Amino acid sequence: MKNDYNEFILNVKHHTGIDLGQYKEAQMKRRLTTLREKRGFGDFNAYFSQLKKDSALLDEFLDRMTINVSEFYRNYKRWEILDKKVIPELLKQTKRLKVWSAACSTGEEPYSLAMLLSEHLPLNQIDIVATDLDINALKYAKKGVYMEKSLKEIPMKMKEKYFTKDGAFYKIDEKLKGCIRFKEHNLLADDYGSGFDLIVCRNVLIYFTEEAKETIYRNFSNALKPGGVFFVGSTEQIFSPKHYGLEVLDTFFYQRR
Repeated sequence: MKNDYNEFILNVKHHTGIDLGQYKEAQMKRRLTTLREKRGFGDFNAYFSQLKKDSALLDEFLDRMTINVSEFYRNYKRWEILDKKVIPELLKQTKRLKVWSAACSTGEEPYSLAMLLSEHLPLNQIDIVATDLDINALKYAKKGVYMEKSLKEIPMKMKEKYFTKDGAFYKIDEKLKGCIRFKEHNLLADDYGSGFDLIVCRNVLIYFTEEAKETIYRNFSNALKPGGVFFVGSTEQIFSPKHYGLEVLDTFFYQRR
């Protein structure tokens, strides 16, 4: 069955441009085997044959291979450091920050960034590009409608200022939504751009192989301007930041040298 999965990896890469071989195999194979069996396919060859024909099945596959677990202000103490230390330091260098929320999932992270930045800048000066591989997650993010459980870490003043309760849901203010541009992006294949003051990519890289992570870290570093900051998740500490032209600014914050 290993050859069956290896062939599936090649087929998916050819069909979608997504390289499953860059993800940790045990985790990804287990997740996709469960999905494949749930849909009644006995092997990966049969599953791929149907993926090519059925757009709904393909969307489901993309949802499963990407990890859409997110919440506003996740790991709140890290956001306090971003607010009190990192943003003020960046604003000493420039008054217009170029910000990227990479692998943004369903949008909680870029909206959190916009709210935090609104404490330092007027909304019309905030411009965040937010990207993800999963088109369905991006569609959800663009709607800006969330369950209350996602909001538990949001400061009350932000909740009152930028959310409107609508039944069991909370809707994000349109002016805050206007600060963010959502786009599809593949961390393993697409261009990263350059000149960013702040890049946030959290709780995603743990799913990649060490080789893939090294490439991604280098690409993120190159996308930062000198003095720019890279903010990672609480399980993604970079142990050799100098290898990527970075230095530790604070725990889970790295600055381009």
